Amino acid sequence: MAFPPDVRRVIYTTNPIEALNRQLRKAIKTKGHFPNEEAAKKLIYLSIINATPKWTRVAGWTKALLAFKIHFGDRLPD
Repeated sequence: MAFPPDVRRVIYTTNPIEALNRQLRKAIKTKGHFPNEEAAKKLIYLSIINATPKWTRVAGWTKALLAFKIHFGDRLPD
C-alpha cells in the first residue's frame, strides 16, 4: 500500500506477465528440441529481448517505474 492506486494497478495486473509467458512457451514449443542447455538459454534470452518493446508499452508503466526508483533508490539501474 506504499504506492498510489494507479501504480498498484500496474503492479498487481498479470496480463503483461501472462503475455510474456505465452511468448516464451510459443518459442520453446516451436523449437521443440534443444541440443544443449546453452541453446535453450539463448532462445529464452532472444525471446525476452524481442518481447521487451511490448513490455514497455504497458499502460502506466512509466509512472510505476518512477515510483519504484523513488522507493527503492539505487537498487534500480538508470
